[in-house]
Amino acid sequence: MSQVLGKPQPEEEDDEEEDELVGLADYGDGPDSSDAEPDSGAEEGGERRVPGSAPRREDLGRHSRRAGRAVLDFSDPFSTEVKPRILLMGLRRSGKSSIQKVVFHKMSPNETLFLESTNKICREDVSNSSFVNFQIWDFPGQIDFFDPTFDYEMIFRGTGALIFVIDSQDDYMEALARLHLTVTRAYKVNTDINFEVFIHKVDGLSDDHKIETQRDIHQRANDDLADAGLEKIHLSFYLTSIYDHSIFEAFSKVVQKLIPQLPTLENLLNIFISNSGIEKAFLFDVVSKIYIATDSTPVDMQTYELCCDMIDVVIDISCIYGLKEDGAGTPYDKESTAIIKLNNTTVLYLKEVTKFLALVCFVREESFERKGLIDYNFHCFRKAIHEVFEVRMKVVKSRKVQNRLQKKKGATPNGTPRVLL
Repeated sequence: MSQVLGKPQPEEEDDEEEDELVGLADYGDGPDSSDAEPDSGAEEGGERRVPGSAPRREDLGRHSRRAGRAVLDFSDPFSTEVKPRILLMGLRRSGKSSIQKVVFHKMSPNETLFLESTNKICREDVSNSSFVNFQIWDFPGQIDFFDPTFDYEMIFRGTGALIFVIDSQDDYMEALARLHLTVTRAYKVNTDINFEVFIHKVDGLSDDHKIETQRDIHQRANDDLADAGLEKIHLSFYLTSIYDHSIFEAFSKVVQKLIPQLPTLENLLNIFISNSGIEKAFLFDVVSKIYIATDSTPVDMQTYELCCDMIDVVIDISCIYGLKEDGAGTPYDKESTAIIKLNNTTVLYLKEVTKFLALVCFVREESFERKGLIDYNFHCFRKAIHEVFEVRMKVVKSRKVQNRLQKKKGATPNGTPRVLL
């Protein structure tokens, strides 16, 4: 980070070591890590990749996801520090599984109509990069995890965020009661949990009805907390639908709260746009279209939608024209870049940061005439991001070493010796 953005210097060639700094997608959770879910064939139409064929666009991030649905282990204190845990809760048929499939599996929203109701707790490890790196636990609505057979304290102790999904098109009084019970119990165990409420399926509501529903749910939920003397609990509310980009923006806000490097990333983006004449910049995870950071200027929904659409266009065209004849290669690599000129004198500019991250900028045409300065500043920004990655990787490695040492000592998380049977 020694170079100053906006002060041109001879551009250095990209280091060959950069491929080793692109993130943590290559580390798994052990021998049980899998590239595909055991039941994904049935849920996604049973499609199978033909050897030698060109990869589909949804294959871009499939190798970077580690999915596990059998073994549930809430007790590892180190894994939750490296991979924050996100709990997805709500009543039955509220849309929890559909959200997960659309955001992280590239499933078409219309295909989610054929998903069966979730009947067991499902875990998915999302490891697209060292910033987008967390666990999602999908809880079936019919499970009462406050039953004595469940150790709910262990569940909430290592949780970073709790997303409670409410069906806005249904009577939500029961959902509000469950929300209150869940939040109060979780807060007693872990006061650091971020509580997020997705007011879901708002695509079927008019604009006025959306605002009215959000106001009513917000008022009732906070009144319930105030009556219980828990005004200090903060709930964040989002209007979401899988049929537009609102679900991606909501997940972006949730994930950003779990990224300790967020202030650093925002500061780098602010320096970059102020020295380059750029109006708005997003740092996107290409696989999920979650933006992990943006500059300090307000986010406009239409701007965010244009960025998502641009990523889709770049990946789709690269899948068709950017691969070799035998289908080898990836549709997104260090050479990936795109320029789209809009009819309102605005230019969309995309550049590859790492193999899972992209910088998408909004630039006025007159400012884009200084493309050389923008590219130089981007080069400095990219090097700074890689330095942040290096620090993150060192932290992860040290915690993994601690985890192994803890297990070798045969101690449980509370420090008592492990009894071998």
